[in-house]
Amino acid sequence: MAKNTVLTLKKKVDEGGKVTMVTSYDYTMAALVEEAGIDMILVGDSLGMTMMGYDSTIPVTMNDMVHHTRCVTRATSNTFVVGDMPFLSYEEDVATAVSNAGRLMKEGRCQAVKLEGGVEVCPQVKAMVEAGIPVVGHIGLTPQSVNAFGGFKVQGKSVEAAKKLAADALALEQAGAFAIVLECVPANLGAYITEQLTSAFTIGIGAGAGTDGQVLVVQDMLAMTAGGFKPKMVRQFAQVGEAIKQAYHDYDAAVQDGSFPAATESYKDIDPELMEEVKRA
Repeated sequence: MAKNTVLTLKKKVDEGGKVTMVTSYDYTMAALVEEAGIDMILVGDSLGMTMMGYDSTIPVTMNDMVHHTRCVTRATSNTFVVGDMPFLSYEEDVATAVSNAGRLMKEGRCQAVKLEGGVEVCPQVKAMVEAGIPVVGHIGLTPQSVNAFGGFKVQGKSVEAAKKLAADALALEQAGAFAIVLECVPANLGAYITEQLTSAFTIGIGAGAGTDGQVLVVQDMLAMTAGGFKPKMVRQFAQVGEAIKQAYHDYDAAVQDGSFPAATESYKDIDPELMEEVKRA
């Protein structure tokens, strides 16, 4: 399988294909994504919730993102890996943004970075691109701004809000972003924004089928969330969570009843005479 790059991903979209992206946060899961042939991995700051147990992405640090991104890139050769820029790693000023993005690329070994925001972060995007750092934008529901939004809500439902999202997308494209994530926006708005772009492609999550690609959080799509939480925008492609819980239950039962480990799962006994000497020692 050929290595995915910015150019091959755009070529796929231009030829009528759809880009697939999933989140991964560790070596084992990333290796499975690589074997499955998914185009892109997002090492999302969603790891704050899925891997670290926070109630939002806000507490995630640059050190957290570098660590998890490097775990993922150790497992990938062909999959295009995007590292997320965490809260306040790029908003303060352009120089800090480029420095942190460079760190994520150098230490995390990813092929691009993602940051949330529209027109207001375009100076950072432009500077990153000029420094040789490929950038993915992210507009709509931007989880780092969940406190400002008053919760996880669909964005762009009014004329004014929809026009703002379209303007943000065009501004990000002009600043040099090669792809833009559209999260939690009405399907027809997602399709409209996609149609307006020329050089950048869109990746939807809760943005309908009219985007150029899709992304899902791995724990959501595999039904691995605690309490069975399932957002409207998620399709569960397997009940992995239930399978894991059943495996744990079966393991516990097998240990308790003595059926594990069986003889076939144990190493060959040492010679009986040697064993007798061990007992006499």
